Amino acid sequence: MKPNKIHPELRDAAAKFPSLPLHNRAVLFLIKAITSLSAKTLKVPGVSISTKRVNGVKIRIYSPTGKSSAVGLLWIHGGGLIIGSAKMNDRECSDYVNKFRMTVVSVDYRLAPRHRYPAAIDDCFTAWNWFQENAASLQVKKERIFIAGQSAGGGLAAALVHRVHDQGGTPALAQLLYYPMLDDRTATRRDLDAIKHPIWNNSLNLVGWSAYLGDAVGGPAVPDYAAPARRNNLSGLPPAWIGIGSIDLFHQEDIEYAECLSAAGVQCQLDVIDMAPHGFDSLFPNTDVSRDFIAKHDNFVAAILTNKSANLPS
Repeated sequence: MKPNKIHPELRDAAAKFPSLPLHNRAVLFLIKAITSLSAKTLKVPGVSISTKRVNGVKIRIYSPTGKSSAVGLLWIHGGGLIIGSAKMNDRECSDYVNKFRMTVVSVDYRLAPRHRYPAAIDDCFTAWNWFQENAASLQVKKERIFIAGQSAGGGLAAALVHRVHDQGGTPALAQLLYYPMLDDRTATRRDLDAIKHPIWNNSLNLVGWSAYLGDAVGGPAVPDYAAPARRNNLSGLPPAWIGIGSIDLFHQEDIEYAECLSAAGVQCQLDVIDMAPHGFDSLFPNTDVSRDFIAKHDNFVAAILTNKSANLPS
């Protein structure tokens, strides 16, 4: 993609972002190891961070050190289903705590290709059930828990919302989907390869989806809760916020998903940021465009918490 297609504030930083050779299994293993070892726990005033295992699933808990608002959020990290960890989002999760006095539980789900579908979504569902069962001890009301995620984590968040809905338990208060990875069929479109989207391109997308789904990618037999965009009936789901950059690989699939949610009667706020690439707010947070993006998200969360969601833009 030509540099002039990228937002001026993000252009230089995006150009310097390294290419990720995730096609090579040895390199992928090395990146996972480095990511796990290099991420340092942040010490954020007002936030207490702890970890524990729940039925074999590692979770990371971010709690306010002062008064709690009795609100919770289940966070799911990104990484194309093949890299990443809960620790890498210490900043984002701590921001939720300090902005909204909420308790955040982040899931260190199992990664592909070693652990294919349904490992990741099973781990997220385990964490959700634990959060529901232990809400009171965490000073959270179980009916006031958001589900949120970035990129692959955004796709898992959408899938988790489906699964929770189908199980008939307490639904999420709302779903917060940052540039979510929703549709495996995008990865099969070779016409997108030449665009070379910044940060996450379609060649990498195919690596991620193939690691997760194997030969099922793009075919008719993709399982339930694997690719949220394939779901036919979206009615009855909680309100949604979807944020996406206009030059993100997932731009089209996210817009279509937002349209399908709205058509099914689900309130959905879609924020499209012009000329923004994948993951821009997390990678380049100290820019006006990223701060404006997060402000739109925060306004949505605040409206949900104050029962003003009926007045949100759709």
